[in-house]
Amino acid sequence: MDLELSEKIAFISGSSRGIGLEIAKTLNKEGCTVIINGRNQKSLDNALEELPNATSICADITSHKESKKVISELIDQFGRLDILVCNVGNGSSAKPGTEEYKDWERSFSENFWSVTNLVEASRKNLSETKGSIVCVSSICGNELITGAPLTYSAAKAALNSYVNGASRPLGEMGIRINAVAPGNILFNGSVWDQKITENKKEVEEFLKKEVPLKKLGSTKDISNLVAYLASPISSFVTGSVWAADGGQTRS
Repeated sequence: MDLELSEKIAFISGSSRGIGLEIAKTLNKEGCTVIINGRNQKSLDNALEELPNATSICADITSHKESKKVISELIDQFGRLDILVCNVGNGSSAKPGTEEYKDWERSFSENFWSVTNLVEASRKNLSETKGSIVCVSSICGNELITGAPLTYSAAKAALNSYVNGASRPLGEMGIRINAVAPGNILFNGSVWDQKITENKKEVEEFLKKEVPLKKLGSTKDISNLVAYLASPISSFVTGSVWAADGGQTRS
């Protein structure tokens, strides 16, 4: 299926590795001009080796000031923005019930403000191209996941609510916004990569009990869904949160 993404300008935050890098690869293969982002230039340079004709902007998107600077730099170089993928996120936090202010501040900065910063900085430009925003959320924002960090879950729930609420005013500007909520995704260096190394049998038992499809997801499962939501063929879809979790969540 042709996703009609050829020659689209796409910026993906948090894309030097893992899910973000896979999203960049998928959009690159679909013909987009891809700009990746991260806080470490060496990691970005390594990622660019897998992305023909892509470029990078090294910046901390949790900073309101840097987010504005990134979009300004992007527009100066490429002239427009068609697709914004917000992938910055971090699930590490204190044990539930022991959180302190610093834990809440960091989690919301990385998992929520990183999105609102970019949307604020880019909405004028996206309105000019009738662009699409896709946010990478988590099933932890959809319902209670036992053992999941409370700060992370709350920040992702806020993100899901934001996507739903912002869809109306952004829609009036011609911009679509949706989110993908991944479940348990396996890639090199991921939490599940570590868990398999530590106790593969325990992971298999968890999947049998909690996930109807009885498997972990891949980064391609997420990137393909993001590409669809970013593309013109999903032009009537906005304000929605799409779970990709093998059937784990019930809500």
